Amino acid sequence: MATLLLNGEALAEIDGVLFDKDGTLSHSEPHLISLARRRIEAIAERMQHLPLRVVSNALDTKSLRSLLEKAYGLNSEGVRPDSLLAVASKQHNLAATATVLSLVGVPWPQALLLAEESFASVEQSLPPDEEDGSTPLLPDAKRLIQALNKAGVTCAVISNDTHEGIQRFLRHHQLEHAVSGIWSAEHQPSKPDPAAVHRLCESLQLNHRRCALVGDADSDLLMGRRAGVAVTLGYVAGWREPPTLTAHEHLVHHWRDLQVRLED
Repeated sequence: MATLLLNGEALAEIDGVLFDKDGTLSHSEPHLISLARRRIEAIAERMQHLPLRVVSNALDTKSLRSLLEKAYGLNSEGVRPDSLLAVASKQHNLAATATVLSLVGVPWPQALLLAEESFASVEQSLPPDEEDGSTPLLPDAKRLIQALNKAGVTCAVISNDTHEGIQRFLRHHQLEHAVSGIWSAEHQPSKPDPAAVHRLCESLQLNHRRCALVGDADSDLLMGRRAGVAVTLGYVAGWREPPTLTAHEHLVHHWRDLQVRLED
């Protein structure tokens, strides 16, 4: 039996820990900013080649860039940790992008196609060092996962990234054998549905009431609480601008703050 500790204080007896990925295990902010800016440039480039009748009422390129930056949550400091770019899935980002294009005058069919083509072209042109799998681990995350494994605690990732994106990340950091389960944006139901927690735990033969959930967004933490997990932990060290959380039971400022203790 294992007990999860926060700065030496016992939180709960656990059999499993469910981790969010981006901003929790992964230092994703630089990658996400680069990805968003590449998407914006790809969209602006394609807008210039649309027929005049399609874009006659659309905003100029500079105004469109500004609107997309606001929609994604980009600012001079980086990216807001509670923004579309930081929290939502690729499909949600794509739909939001098409919506912005529609709002500035591009007909919906062309807006959706333009967003899809722009996203695809950016993914195909990303250099290896900017692929999602190569984003660095946040300090001490690997040590904690290894300590949990040693104590017999099952670790899993529940994320709005794709299944392949999560797998690439785990392989890159040699954690594929330390993390027993993945629940991605492609699984149904996807997060933040509390049923996603139940389904992931069932797949690992875990009682969700004996699992901790760690995330950097209120949507993660509310999902965990509604699912009835043992404890929800808000991780706030994954972004340049720390997320403002309200749905946590406890806050984690560094992975070294968490320990696991084996009980007799």
